[in-house]
Amino acid sequence: MRKYQSKLNIIETEEAIKFIKDDFEVRLAKALGLHRVSAPLFVYNESGLNDDLNGHERKVSFTANNLSGEIEIVQSLAKWKRHALARYNFKVHEGLYTDMNAIRRDEDIDNIHSIYVDQWDWEKIINKEERNLDYLFNTVKLIYQVLKQEENRINQKYPCFAYKLPKKITFISTEELENKYPNLSRKERENKFAKEVGSYFLYHIGWPLKDGLPHDGRAADYDDWNLNGDIILYNKVLNMAFEISSMGIRVDEESIIKQLEYKNELDKLNNPYIQDVINKRLSYTIGGGIGQSRLCMYFLEKAHIGEVQASLWNEDDIIKLKKDNIDLL
Repeated sequence: MRKYQSKLNIIETEEAIKFIKDDFEVRLAKALGLHRVSAPLFVYNESGLNDDLNGHERKVSFTANNLSGEIEIVQSLAKWKRHALARYNFKVHEGLYTDMNAIRRDEDIDNIHSIYVDQWDWEKIINKEERNLDYLFNTVKLIYQVLKQEENRINQKYPCFAYKLPKKITFISTEELENKYPNLSRKERENKFAKEVGSYFLYHIGWPLKDGLPHDGRAADYDDWNLNGDIILYNKVLNMAFEISSMGIRVDEESIIKQLEYKNELDKLNNPYIQDVINKRLSYTIGGGIGQSRLCMYFLEKAHIGEVQASLWNEDDIIKLKKDNIDLL
């Protein structure tokens, strides 16, 4: 990392971040037919609307004057969005998006991870018969075209940046990736394939592979593991696979039971959100999150997420990063 040098100074970087965020969300909304809505920073614990992520992450919680019950800062809005679509009377093929800000206190902090998470969270109502891979893949292609448009926009404004995205995105399942690189670890597989193709959608995340373990952990109660995946780009600055979006078609009344059984989480059946899914009180949906800081990192060719977001870092890391020409916001 000693040879790293940012192509923009801090003020130029701040201006470029605003340009990307303002421009990208407009293009995403147009491509997917989404309406912007306001979203909560916190929810009640008993609502069941907070995201459990992999199930072991500790939520940040507190109590407040004049409010009863424990309040939790969101870890994501995966469940809240589906409820919002129903509450706001959205119709089939209509959707919403919002700025999601979260705190993940157990995140392992490094170049691409922070305890502060910022992303565009989006969700869209679909018909039950559209719960298939074709619909999922077509949606991924729409998002990828928005990424291509944004790359063109940012590179025209700042000619110092290279064009990095391939013309088309590749699709590969976790099973196919395992068969392709059987002797590599999961992260090594992702890195090797990213360098090979430049961008890909890795789908089928959650169910076990040949060794009895999933490719990566997924909560049992929002994505359908047969109909989900990650958009992954090759990050040349860091020489690694770089996930910028996790998304998928959401669980229905059948898949949610199977996934809860697999994770031995049937004790969650009385959760209000899960009861709404099982009793078909919620629409069938597709949705996901697109990392705002991750996207800015990629297009602005930054080496550390702290160059595009203001968070907290270990003092020793700050000193080391400064020596590597990395100026944190």
